[in-house]
Amino acid sequence: MSKIVKDTQNELKNKITEAVNTAIKNGDLPEAELPQFIIEKPSDKKNGDFSTNIAMAGARAFKKAPKIIAESIVSNLDLSGTLFEKAEIAGPGFINFFLSDEYYSKILMDVVSCGDDYGKSDYGKGKRYLVEFVSANPTGPMHIGNARGGAIGDCLSSVLECAGFDVSREFYINDAGNQIEKFATSLEVRYLQACGRDTEMPEDAYHGADIIEHAENFKAEYGDKYADTSSEERRKALVDFALPQNIAGLERDLKKYRITYDNWFRESTLHNDGSVDRVIQALKDKGVTYEQDGALWFKASEFGNDKDIVLIRANGLPTYIVPDIAYHYNKLVTRGFDKAIDVLGADHHGYVPRMKAALTALGLDADRLDIVIMQMVRLVRDGETIKLSKRSGKAITLNTLLDEVPIDAARFFFNLREPNSHFDFDLELAAKQSSDNPVYYVQYAHARICSILRRAKEQGFEVYEPSIESLNALNSDEERDLITHLSLLTDEIIGAAKSYDPARVTHYVVELATLFHKFYSAHRVVVDDKEVMNARLYLCTAVKIAIYNVITMLKIDAPESM
Repeated sequence: MSKIVKDTQNELKNKITEAVNTAIKNGDLPEAELPQFIIEKPSDKKNGDFSTNIAMAGARAFKKAPKIIAESIVSNLDLSGTLFEKAEIAGPGFINFFLSDEYYSKILMDVVSCGDDYGKSDYGKGKRYLVEFVSANPTGPMHIGNARGGAIGDCLSSVLECAGFDVSREFYINDAGNQIEKFATSLEVRYLQACGRDTEMPEDAYHGADIIEHAENFKAEYGDKYADTSSEERRKALVDFALPQNIAGLERDLKKYRITYDNWFRESTLHNDGSVDRVIQALKDKGVTYEQDGALWFKASEFGNDKDIVLIRANGLPTYIVPDIAYHYNKLVTRGFDKAIDVLGADHHGYVPRMKAALTALGLDADRLDIVIMQMVRLVRDGETIKLSKRSGKAITLNTLLDEVPIDAARFFFNLREPNSHFDFDLELAAKQSSDNPVYYVQYAHARICSILRRAKEQGFEVYEPSIESLNALNSDEERDLITHLSLLTDEIIGAAKSYDPARVTHYVVELATLFHKFYSAHRVVVDDKEVMNARLYLCTAVKIAIYNVITMLKIDAPESM
């Protein structure tokens, strides 16, 4: 919330407490401990700007009817020198408080004086958070789920930064294990086929055109050189050739999507530096493993998981969970992040208790790992689900999506719903330039304000610092609703950071645009009365600041004309 709102609420709480103490001192209320009470915003504006339940909460302590308690408090209430105009008793004993014009004026001044910093706070106290997201398998192109994960992870990181956390963005490259073995097999078969060898592609291998392209490019560079070498040498050469290209492609495509990582962490690092072996040994030393059927098991069921899990298979190879445990240990211990946040797909529900069980067994606080589970996306056109790209006949990838819809729309749309909700992505709507398209609607509000300010300047009018009194004239319902919504931005960002839900901020800015368009329809901004015109232009400036701060935080363009 705006500093003005926070200070006003704190002041109101103090004034209510003072009134109760004065009522006790004057004998209007019996001596009793001050009850716990709440201050909230009534749903109906007729009931004031703030309301408290203190009279009902104190009925038992003061042994009086709530309405009598409320009358005693109000009669001893001193609102002089505050931003409150009056207090009224309603219903069985609610006390409603009404703000003065000056309150709204000060909020506007707060927004404009903060400028680019409006909405930011020190809530996070500089705690170090590592957000890992996308981490797409480097054996192929990114799909629509990665597109949603990228938008959510990147926007969540921005929200956390604005809320005062020290955030690092990370991509985890699975460049070891089963997927790379399957990648090697797929490349090997396609290469041998390109060399004229009669080799059949296994059913569970990668059958994509990208594998064929890699194999043909490899052959173009090396010819048949590797056709008669050992399979081990051939597979290594193929992976060494293709994998860096895939990783470079991931980085390139994500940059196009406006995502830049602080770190690209390779799984192979954990194998090469002994981290995987050390984690296994650490779990053994803790006495939380056992051997059965030639495999090494972790007693995960003793730490909240539904069953025990295999760490080392009977063939001596670690399961995928082992490097993942080593990776999270690296995040929280080796690199010392206060919190690790993973943005993962819906198929990872079972992964969460397994990983937390392992961290607990290693002596870590498992609450330092938070998992954001993200549901699937359904692409829709003309009300029908789209599964294939019309142009290529393949599953739609991040790249093909961005060829069809603007980047602004993709990032905005993927943050219209909280992560753990299913989402229909309307391709037609995302590309539409109309008020039906929420990102266009918000950008248009920003552009319209820029146009209003530009037009006033062309007519020789420069917005000047207004007086409190002149801003007090902004007292219509549309103006007050707009100012009230402006005051909520900092709180919405903190709420989004707490809940790991950047959609809260997206909803905020759509509502802000709605309230601005409503205000603009009801009131002329450029009018003959220069003081009124300046006050309304100042209000427009404040709205422009808030819209700009939100959409640029989400890495969405803020156009000045449309």
